[in-house]
Amino acid sequence: MTPVLELEAITKRFGPLLANDGISLSLGEGEVLALLGENGAGKTTLMNILFGHYRPDSGEVRVMGRPLLPGRPRAALAAGVGMVHQHFTLAGNLSVLENVMIGSEPLLRFRSRRAEARARLLSLAERFGLPVTPEARVGDLSVGERQRVEILKALYRQARILILDEPTAVLARPEAERLFETLRGMAREGLSVIFISHKLHEVMAASDRVVVLRAGRMVAERATRDTTPAELAELMVGSRVVRPRRDRRASGDVVLEAQAVTLREGETTRLDCIDFTLRAGEILGIVGVSGNGQAALGRLLSGLARPTEGRLLLDGQDLSALGPRTLGRAGLGRIPEDRHAEGVIGDLPVWENATLERLREPAFSSGGFVRRGAARTHAQSLIERFDIRGATPDTRTRLLSGGNMQKLILGRVLASGPRVIVANQPTRGLDEGAIASVHARLLEARAQGAAVLLISEELEEAVGLSDRLQAIVKGRLSAPIAAEEADARRLGLMMAGVWDAQNAA
Repeated sequence: MTPVLELEAITKRFGPLLANDGISLSLGEGEVLALLGENGAGKTTLMNILFGHYRPDSGEVRVMGRPLLPGRPRAALAAGVGMVHQHFTLAGNLSVLENVMIGSEPLLRFRSRRAEARARLLSLAERFGLPVTPEARVGDLSVGERQRVEILKALYRQARILILDEPTAVLARPEAERLFETLRGMAREGLSVIFISHKLHEVMAASDRVVVLRAGRMVAERATRDTTPAELAELMVGSRVVRPRRDRRASGDVVLEAQAVTLREGETTRLDCIDFTLRAGEILGIVGVSGNGQAALGRLLSGLARPTEGRLLLDGQDLSALGPRTLGRAGLGRIPEDRHAEGVIGDLPVWENATLERLREPAFSSGGFVRRGAARTHAQSLIERFDIRGATPDTRTRLLSGGNMQKLILGRVLASGPRVIVANQPTRGLDEGAIASVHARLLEARAQGAAVLLISEELEEAVGLSDRLQAIVKGRLSAPIAAEEADARRLGLMMAGVWDAQNAA
């Protein structure tokens, strides 16, 4: 293939951390290249160098054979490079058309060419199979629709090389499949695509070639047709990866119970008369297609929402009116769905995020003053115990990769010795090695008597970890079934709301 992009010997340091170590790769015209690696392997740093967000310490980027000015996003845009970030950069209060047009017109132009821009946007949307409504307010769109807008924004600026950073991290499986169908169509039109992913099935289905990074170095390059998911997982981690699975064991007494709980927000019923019981030493898996009430259930169990009707009981005590702090003191630990918005405060150092939910404890405060030495020591122990890479107690948390941020949250929760753990999408966006680590930690907590409520859209994860499973559909919960009874057909029917089939032979 004709190379449209070449990165040669790219090296980048952040203090003592070597993020990229002499990486060289190329991209052909009409090619879909997958960039694979563990959390913190240097993938996003490399793409940020390509797009001009970072300036490399050494090395060169060439587009169509011409050197690209380092550290200048405008130069990358002018050369035809577009980037869709994992966390979208759209203005929620503006329309789709306004977001697409931002930065594409001179500030001194007397009149905006909205009609021309609208026609061009709709033409691109039709050509690439990315339907949008130009007048729609971005804040009212779903996650999948916002991603379409981000891609169209790059195409509107005449991108010939499209970079997508974890494009399916917040998408449901059907949305992800549609996205990759679109990317393949784009490649047939001559667009070149690089996408960062941890999901091996996506890499195998969507890419022509795979480049694997580990600890900042390029360790392998494979034509997708010549490799396997098992080989890629081993190359990514440096050793064979096996996800742990639960063993059979007896559960204890009921610890957490929902009795006919309904949650209404305005005119919308988010949860509709749900019932469940959760026992000590048990993992109860809640499965379902995204958008069926999982987020509302997570808010309810974290104390961020209160039931409109019904009761939520912990050891028989009604918790319906308690907030997050009180629930934490009662022994409920939470791994939130959105680690950036709800799990950590990115601008605080690791040591503060490690102790945020426990600052009132005598171990971390005295006389109204924070015991910083004790907090830093605690943070360092979490870094070592949970393999939080690229972190020191004083590292700004936003500088961690998504997977290492998730390890910090998991460590914070487990270190407090919770009786109940609410794990909402705990492995979303994680690599195979990190997924195996998180699964092992949850099973370890279960073995020590903790009760775990696992909310997951990954069926393999839910079946592998859970003792019992319930499906959530339009805010309603099915009756539970044992994980051993959960074959693909039965789970599919449950997730479709066909619950009479649960008792079929």
